[in-house]
Amino acid sequence: MEVVPRFRRIYVDGESGLIYYSSLVFSFTDDYYEAKDYKPLKPSEKSERPGIVGYGIYIPKFRIKNEDPSVGAGILERAVPFPDEDAATFAVEAGRRALIHAALDGRYIKKCYVGSESTPYAVKPSASTVIQALKLGEPYEDGFFSGGLDTQFACKAATDLFIDAVALVGSPIFRGEYVMVIGADNSQAAPGDPLDYTVGAGAAAYIFGKRDVIATLDYYVSYTSDTPDFYRREGEKYPRHGGRFTGEPAYFKHIVSAIKGVLKESGLTPGDISYIALHSPNVKFPVKAALDAGFSMDQIKPSLVVQYMGNLYSGSSPTALAALLDIAEPGCRILMVSYGSGAGSDAYIFTVTEKIEEKRERSVPVLSQIKNPKRQYVDYSTYRKWKESSGL
Repeated sequence: MEVVPRFRRIYVDGESGLIYYSSLVFSFTDDYYEAKDYKPLKPSEKSERPGIVGYGIYIPKFRIKNEDPSVGAGILERAVPFPDEDAATFAVEAGRRALIHAALDGRYIKKCYVGSESTPYAVKPSASTVIQALKLGEPYEDGFFSGGLDTQFACKAATDLFIDAVALVGSPIFRGEYVMVIGADNSQAAPGDPLDYTVGAGAAAYIFGKRDVIATLDYYVSYTSDTPDFYRREGEKYPRHGGRFTGEPAYFKHIVSAIKGVLKESGLTPGDISYIALHSPNVKFPVKAALDAGFSMDQIKPSLVVQYMGNLYSGSSPTALAALLDIAEPGCRILMVSYGSGAGSDAYIFTVTEKIEEKRERSVPVLSQIKNPKRQYVDYSTYRKWKESSGL
C-alpha cells in the first residue's frame, strides 16, 4: 500500500510561540488523501499570452454538517481543520498539488504569494514556509533563490495577486518564468455567530507562467471602495461584520460592478462566457449576483462547491474557479470574480487551452474532495475545539 506525504504542525512551543512543521507525516492511499506521482517535465510550448500553468486545491477531510436548514444560507456542510493543520499547512498542501498538476520543478518558481486572513503568525510570513517546504527556486546553502510575500485584503488577498503574477512573468527583469499564488484560510468566526455556520477551511494554489498554459488570462478589472462591512482590529480574536450591510452595499455592489467593468473592457456579453465563478460566502449570494448580472444558473451552478466545504475566505473564488477548470473544455471562457471586505472585487476572464487535457489526469479534482467517501464528520463542540487549536 502506498503512502502520501503530508505537511503538518508537529509542535508548538508555548513559551516562545514558535510553530514547528514537518513534511515527514504520512497517510495511506486508502485514506482521504489521494496520491499523484510528481514527475517534473521540462517546460516546452510557449503561449502568446501568460496564464495558469497548473493549480491545486486542498480541503481537509473532516466535516461538520449544518443540521438546521435555516442556517448557513444554503451551505450543507463545512470543512474542519484537524489540530495539526493551519493556513500554512493548507498552503503547502495546495502548492504541492499545483506543482504535480503542472509537472513543474519547483526551482523554476521564483516568487510565491500567500493571501490569508488567518496566518499562524501575526509577524512571520507563511510564504517563506511554503518556499522552504516545496523547494521553490534555486537552492543555495539553507535557503532558495526565490521571493515570497504574504498579502491581506480579506477574501481577495490571493486573487489580487493574479494580475501581479502575470505581469511579473512577462517582465524581462524577472529571472524565472513562474509565480505561485496561494489563497489559504482557516476561516474565523465567533462561536454562535451566524458566520460560524458558513466558514470552512482549505487552500487553492495557482502557478502562472508563459509555457504550457492551460488557461490564458485575457482581461482584468478591479473595483474598490472604502466600505467597512467586515473587519478585525489588531489584538481581537474574531472578526466583526455588519450583518445585512455585508450584502447590498458591500458584496453585491462590488461583484456586479466588477462584472460590468470587465465585460465592458472585453467587449463581451454574459452569453459569451461559458462559466462564472464568484466569491461564495454562502450559496445564495453568488447565485443572486450572477442572475442580477445577466448570467444563467447553468453558468454559475458548477462553481457552487461552497455548499459542501463552506466559505474558504481567501481560497473561496480560486476554489470555485478550480471546480470549473476541472470540467472545462478547450475554448471555454471563464469569468472569475472575487470579493474582499473593506472592500473590493477582482474580475478576470480566462480562456481554456488544449493543454488542459494533457494535465487533467494529474489533478485532484475539487469534486473528488468534497464528495470523498472517506471524509469524517465531527460534532459542534469538537469543531470549535479544533478550530481554536489551529486558529489564530
